Amino acid sequence: MKPNYRRCVSCKKLAPKEDFLRIVRLKKSSTIRLDRGEGRSAYICPEIECLQIARKKNKLGRSLKTYVSPEIYQELWQRLKKSSSKNTKDDD
Repeated sequence: MKPNYRRCVSCKKLAPKEDFLRIVRLKKSSTIRLDRGEGRSAYICPEIECLQIARKKNKLGRSLKTYVSPEIYQELWQRLKKSSSKNTKDDD
């Protein structure tokens, strides 16, 4: 089965969607969620640089066509920290 490819809103890298963090603007309520929900989606690499650029240039907000609150960015930072600490433990 051929994988579904997506593009990072920040660096424009093309990869299977499992390699990205998914941010969703829910169809019914227009609220923003991570990973789950039905509606407009944006994908971002799990890299600090991509998140910094996306926040600075409002790339997530433009892609989702709505305001992305600082709480969403904070939650993305927490996920990046967890995944990077997990990767460093795996490398040991």
